[in-house]
Amino acid sequence: MADDVPGTVLKRERARDAVLELIESRRPGDAIPSERALCTLLGVSRPTVRAAIDELVAAGLLVREHGRGMFVAPEKITQELVSADLALGVPQAAGAWSSRLLEFTTLQAGARVGRKLRMSPAEDIVYVARLRLVDGAPMAIEHLHIRAALVPGLSAQELENGDLYEHLRDTHHVHVHEAVQAIEPTVVTRAEAQLLEVPELSPALLFERLTSDTGGRPVEYVHSLYRGDRYRIVSRLALGPAAAATGLVRDGHHPGIPPGDFAHGDPITSSTRGDIQSGS
Repeated sequence: MADDVPGTVLKRERARDAVLELIESRRPGDAIPSERALCTLLGVSRPTVRAAIDELVAAGLLVREHGRGMFVAPEKITQELVSADLALGVPQAAGAWSSRLLEFTTLQAGARVGRKLRMSPAEDIVYVARLRLVDGAPMAIEHLHIRAALVPGLSAQELENGDLYEHLRDTHHVHVHEAVQAIEPTVVTRAEAQLLEVPELSPALLFERLTSDTGGRPVEYVHSLYRGDRYRIVSRLALGPAAAATGLVRDGHHPGIPPGDFAHGDPITSSTRGDIQSGS
């Protein structure tokens, strides 16, 4: 990985992806190269590698052992909230949501993102980092990876103004149909803390989402970091098909699970609500 990749956010993102690729190719308990070796392997600076390592340690994917090195963490226990045959409606979160673009560029997908989007690592993606704000206060950092071939002419202005999924549908004729999403607790790094205006190592929620179109083709891979002191998830569970008739779907921004065709088409799997808590 070249050190001249534009933008500090993107450098850190690519370093994180490269280390994740190493983690995913190993088993729990296996060692990964030292920070010094990773600097040489990835062609980036020590602070960039350390920031990526710190993030993965905080996320529970790596374990540091003093005097021994770094090792792949034990596998996490996964618990599904509801079965796949129930219905999902997502109410909009409170407050006025807006975006501030941090980075916007086109680059090769790379091995990890390419695998998630089922495309060649050499194919292009549009990479976007943006800060999401509620009533002017920073709430989340989003990292979007979109197939470039699906969004020719996609502009930075589209990503700052209006809803991305409306642009995909109305301008690029891409109809989002389904998203598979994981949510887990983490803490913020120093760089993330500065953007979110919280102390370093503050609690946060990590969202990882893969979005597909009506043909089952992966369209977008996103991972987002939401402030733990201001954002929470409340799940509404139902025992039968009656959940489809609860009338929870409304237009607007739905943090975690995006708007777009979800707000206009058939419901999907569970009912999850994002609440904005009052700050202390």
